[in-house]
Amino acid sequence: MPALALCGALIAPPASAEWRPGTGRAIRYIGSRSGNVSFAVKSPGGRLYSFRARTKVPAASVLKIMFMTAYLRRFTRHQKLTDEDRSLLAPMIKRSDNYAADRIADRLGPEPMYRLARLAGMRDFSYTRPWGLSTVSAYDQTRFMFHLEDYLPDRHEGYARYLLSHIVPAQRWGIGRVHRPNWKKFFKGGWGSGSGAVCHQVAFITHDGSRISAAVMITSSPNHEYATETLRGVFKRLLRDLPES
Repeated sequence: MPALALCGALIAPPASAEWRPGTGRAIRYIGSRSGNVSFAVKSPGGRLYSFRARTKVPAASVLKIMFMTAYLRRFTRHQKLTDEDRSLLAPMIKRSDNYAADRIADRLGPEPMYRLARLAGMRDFSYTRPWGLSTVSAYDQTRFMFHLEDYLPDRHEGYARYLLSHIVPAQRWGIGRVHRPNWKKFFKGGWGSGSGAVCHQVAFITHDGSRISAAVMITSSPNHEYATETLRGVFKRLLRDLPES
């Protein structure tokens, strides 16, 4: 083999090389914070990285993405969205309206939620009323968000993505405050009335055909502001080395 070709072969990066999240940095940061934190991240290549990711936590409002998905599958799979559909789905996702979520929960009942959980291969999901006390895990939610469009009716994928990318400014904490300008963010938070008892975010982000999903779950923080800062800190460290071109 010519010397130049051999040199090129030696310095070429391995085909399997891919982005990895900053799990070590995130775990060290978590160790400096109050509260119980678990997370999972799925890389563009499909590998899952995690920390205490099978911990079961109260879902709070991150459950509303499952509500949206189950509703679209159950009631609008083969038809256009009506004004009534939009009047429930938009406020439930964009500003986390609980009244809209209650109405959707009443219409759905438990079986469509369990059917969706089985389809998505969730291991830690349990549904109850009040729905905010349903249980989820970072492991399940990260895998669910990575493949979200697989569970949505094709005709409504664009609308679901629109809602998740237009969370109201007052609720764009955590990952919403992590500056990654070339990546488009789709996410939803869940929290417990400002107490810090529960504060989660589930998300996927996309750039130039690549996709990353993540879930960070927090319980027992001192207060809501402290918990949202922990969310931002964990996401910032996990996503620090994202390629921007």
